[in-house]
Amino acid sequence: MHTLDLIVILGYLAATAWLGLRLSGRQAGLKDYFLGGRNLPWWAVCLSVVATETSALTVVGTPVMSYLGDFSFLQVAMGYLIGRIVVAFLMLPRYYDGEMVTAYAYLGKRFGQSTQTTAGVTFLFTRLLADGVRVLAAAIPMKLILDGMGLHTNYFTIIVILSVVTIAYTFIGGIKAVVWVDVVQMCLYVLGGFLAIIVVSVQTGGGWFTDAAADGKLNLLVTTGNPLSDASTLIPSLIGGAVFAMASHGADQIVVQRLLTCRSRGEAQKALIGSGILVFFQFLVFLVVGLALWGYYEQRAPQDLGLGRDDEIFPLFIIEALPAGISGLLLAAILAAAMSTLSSSLSALSSSTVTDVYAKILRRPLGDREGLRAGRWATVGWGLAFIVPAAFFQSDEGNIVILALGIAGITYGGLLGAFIFGIVNSRARAADANIAFVAAVAVNLFFFVMEKYVVGEVWVAWQWYPLLGVIVTLSVGGLLGLRHPAPTRPADVPTT
Repeated sequence: MHTLDLIVILGYLAATAWLGLRLSGRQAGLKDYFLGGRNLPWWAVCLSVVATETSALTVVGTPVMSYLGDFSFLQVAMGYLIGRIVVAFLMLPRYYDGEMVTAYAYLGKRFGQSTQTTAGVTFLFTRLLADGVRVLAAAIPMKLILDGMGLHTNYFTIIVILSVVTIAYTFIGGIKAVVWVDVVQMCLYVLGGFLAIIVVSVQTGGGWFTDAAADGKLNLLVTTGNPLSDASTLIPSLIGGAVFAMASHGADQIVVQRLLTCRSRGEAQKALIGSGILVFFQFLVFLVVGLALWGYYEQRAPQDLGLGRDDEIFPLFIIEALPAGISGLLLAAILAAAMSTLSSSLSALSSSTVTDVYAKILRRPLGDREGLRAGRWATVGWGLAFIVPAAFFQSDEGNIVILALGIAGITYGGLLGAFIFGIVNSRARAADANIAFVAAVAVNLFFFVMEKYVVGEVWVAWQWYPLLGVIVTLSVGGLLGLRHPAPTRPADVPTT
């Protein structure tokens, strides 16, 4: 690690923070702080959606998938695009029907306050766990940097520092700052992926690609294996990926909040579908990075390179193999992208806390000044809360991307199921939706805990979690709904 790299890292982080605050503008109230005044261009929102859902997890975790395996993860990206198209035309129109600040406001409109609050609280809990993993993803390259400088520390210390820095950044800037910084970060870390491929090709002569092809590592479609438990096969990746995207982009506030910042429903639809295309090519870039690293390190296992985690393989290459200044720029991009994604989560968490929980407890609408103050303090609280799950998951030895997706999948199915239930079942009441939602979360939580911490083997691939949750929600809710007569009023009128 060179002094020039440290200068680049510090300078880049400072410039990124300045850019975000410069572009954020004044925050006059809730609408400005959480929705950017509904005046952001669709292409910026599109890039922000991509940066938010991938960021450091993609940069750190995706290369190791092809390093140890092949290109089969792209099957999931295909499913993601299908799911986005469904959300764009089925769910987005309902969010733009009125002045909604969160995804769960639709559930409040359809079922009433109790269901909106239940969904909001569940989102808060799941996002806390999943973003704890994102903080850990950011801590991985930082630890390697400090170790390379002889400043040995632990993940917990780094996690605390990153959380505090991100709190300060999000506290002031609001969603505008978050979106514009995301745009810069995404462009930079994708460029970093291309630079890594070029450097390896120049140093090795490019033979790694033909070696990878001969070894079957370019394999994309996997049609053999148990489709129920094997996450690499086509059926769970395509179908499960589509349902997962419907949940993550139609029922997760961190993405829906961005889509609501667009100027119109049409622009939001373009941003959403465009993000699916970009995500596919972004995954492709970093899977190719993994193949390049596989050739560069002569097919050695990460443990043989002295690494404690498989996810450290790309940060190790950045530190050891890239020229001074370039390595600092890429490491800064990873850290800044991770923090911009974390700030996105903080904005989404605080907006849901204020709108779906706090305002409902007070049983009155919040004024701009009161709501802005509550949102900023919620940002501080959630930023500190991220430290706990991040510290807990640091001992996990699995791939960090799969871990984050698996955690999110616990509640995604129930959330998506509640939305679909409200749309297709005219008999549905709030109690039916609440009970069905809790049942879906309980079923997925059972599988996650049993597979990861009890039996130690996969029963149900993580891609199936959202679909399983949807099925449980519709089944349980549908049976409960049979108690009620078919209504004569419109389905979007709250019922109890």
